[in-house]
Amino acid sequence: MSNLTLAKRYAISLFDLATEKNEVQAVENDLRELKIVWNGIKDVKTLFTSPKLSINKKKELIRQIFANANPIVINTLLVLIDKNRLADVSDIISEFMILSNEAQGVAEAKVYTTRPLTEEERTNISSVFAKNVGKQSLNIQNIVDPSIIGGIRIQIGNRIYDSTLITKLDRLKRNLIG
Repeated sequence: MSNLTLAKRYAISLFDLATEKNEVQAVENDLRELKIVWNGIKDVKTLFTSPKLSINKKKELIRQIFANANPIVINTLLVLIDKNRLADVSDIISEFMILSNEAQGVAEAKVYTTRPLTEEERTNISSVFAKNVGKQSLNIQNIVDPSIIGGIRIQIGNRIYDSTLITKLDRLKRNLIG
């Protein structure tokens, strides 16, 4: 069985439990923070996936580090330690986010601009482009990229809406050169 299939199973179980306890948003918030720590600090991932550290020590560290996290998240991490699946944390979180977004009618979007978006711009982009993909709103990750010169590029799933100046110039160049 592939790691992604297992990650989906864990994510479904986690989502079902969070839904049953009416704590989906709290669990989602904690999982977002966990993903930042897990993927952002290489030593954390290395430490918890190391076979040199005992299972009991890993559990003790999880309880200490994530003491303020939702108990559902902590218990999930403890189960993953028992099943030797802690390396799959990122995939499980990603799958959970997909389930949560689907339930809430939200889509993840990467928005590339030359400068940070204002809150009003985020709201406008969300309301316009969410309708294009059949969602109620977008969860926007703003990526500042000065190389696009001007305009905006939006990636929602596998759809890309590109009205950047660099793309328009490239298109013009291709048309002129033939």
